[in-house]
Amino acid sequence: MHQTLQLTLPPETALDETAFQQYIVQTLRLQATDALTVRKIRQSIDARSRQIKVNVQADIYADELPPPVISYQKEYPDVSQKPAVVIVGCGPAGMFAALRLVELGYKPIVLERGKDVRARRRDLAAINKDHIVDPDSNYCFGEGGAGTYSDGKLYTRSNKRGDVRRILEIMVAHGAAEEILYDAHPHIGTNKLPPLIADMRESILNAGGEVHFETKVTDFIFTNQQSEIKGVVTADGREFVGIGVILATGHSARDIFELCQAKNVLIESKPFAVGVRIEHDQQLIDSLQYHRPDRGAYLPAASYSLVTQSHHKNVQRGVFSFCMCPGGFIVPAATAPGELVVNGMSPSRRDSRFANSGMVVSIEEIDLKPYQSLGALAGLELQKAIEQKACAVSGGRQTAPAQRVLDFVKGKTSPELLDTSYQPGLLSMDLREYLPDHIAEPLRQGLQDFGRKMNGYVSNNGQLIGVESRTSSPVRIPRHRETAEHVQTNRLYPCGEGAGYAGGIMSAALDGTFVAEQLINRYGK
Repeated sequence: MHQTLQLTLPPETALDETAFQQYIVQTLRLQATDALTVRKIRQSIDARSRQIKVNVQADIYADELPPPVISYQKEYPDVSQKPAVVIVGCGPAGMFAALRLVELGYKPIVLERGKDVRARRRDLAAINKDHIVDPDSNYCFGEGGAGTYSDGKLYTRSNKRGDVRRILEIMVAHGAAEEILYDAHPHIGTNKLPPLIADMRESILNAGGEVHFETKVTDFIFTNQQSEIKGVVTADGREFVGIGVILATGHSARDIFELCQAKNVLIESKPFAVGVRIEHDQQLIDSLQYHRPDRGAYLPAASYSLVTQSHHKNVQRGVFSFCMCPGGFIVPAATAPGELVVNGMSPSRRDSRFANSGMVVSIEEIDLKPYQSLGALAGLELQKAIEQKACAVSGGRQTAPAQRVLDFVKGKTSPELLDTSYQPGLLSMDLREYLPDHIAEPLRQGLQDFGRKMNGYVSNNGQLIGVESRTSSPVRIPRHRETAEHVQTNRLYPCGEGAGYAGGIMSAALDGTFVAEQLINRYGK
């Protein structure tokens, strides 16, 4: 017997596997001797009322062999002698592009400026403990990109851009938990991502592809009067050529944007946002979202999403939460000495006592006027200036400026700060010392509105830690919508978050897959 059930259950039944199985047996009046397989298809928590419910769709197989959980198989052709495609960047866009090329019978050559996922850890420890920033190996650069040491969120709104289920199945085939296939807001966790990424790399290598670490691209190789790219040059003088180049460098590869401009590869400025990280005790967020003193044994650490509009000096700006990390940590995400940048991440169990989220303000065209002589790099320069000022006022280290939330709203410096998950430490100051007025005042207005929406959110039980500036790339590398090829440079395929076409692991993976397919559609043999 096979049956699909739509259920609405209390958390203690839906989120406890033993209790859920017992409920199915009782509901369907099955015998204890029946061979039973219960497979969840979809699961979401509805916490809008005080009576929290879990909506579950499940397939039930009684005395019937269920189909495999995933249809994707790690079976790849040998591409070692096939035509090559150069991929710059080994984040989710680059890795999924490489895997798709292998499936299509082409050899990916992946060039990553940073280190492999294991070696990368030593440089992360140096940032946290010694305040030393390696510009090529940090929380943004290295195998897996910025997503490796993040919450590992897999939720995306870009369902029309590709097969989301296929991406999730590839992850499960490489070691991710099956829960990501049915959870409404799936995440993997920063502790689970590194082995998954390493296994994906092994799939690429075992099929005959190449992955080169500590290999920084410094130049492009053009042909046909600069109208077509054929390869790249790396810092050690090596040349890598192929039938096309996929540029998947991530949102922080500023030198690549500068190289594009220097080599007359068209780039454009694009909208982005800057602000801070806001940190609370997770228990406070749980109580606000679940309408109870604590979440208990079954509910996960609660998250939130907030958005509003501010009005300051006749300019309307969006103010919104970004990359909320329940049960997580704040980490130093600078990519060069003299910068201070923070980001958030969560382990798979989301069991830290802290909750944090980006709290950011949209940057408008008027803000870029002081940098307009830089053209498409104006936003990048504004971003850099704020990061450098934040570092300077903090003594040139990774100690982050911080202020309690209510103190910031009232314009007061906090005499004391709260405990924090941010390992390099905090320094109390008025954040207006480094945040421009066009960010600080809209942020203050936004927080006031959020305090009305979530009673208790804006108080001195939370603190603001800055600066959160890498929300997305301030630059777009334009491409044709249908073919994904650069609008002027043939055989160049801008890809992922750094090029302005993704925002997170899933959308980057989808974009990498799409770009690889489009490149082969046009230039494959």
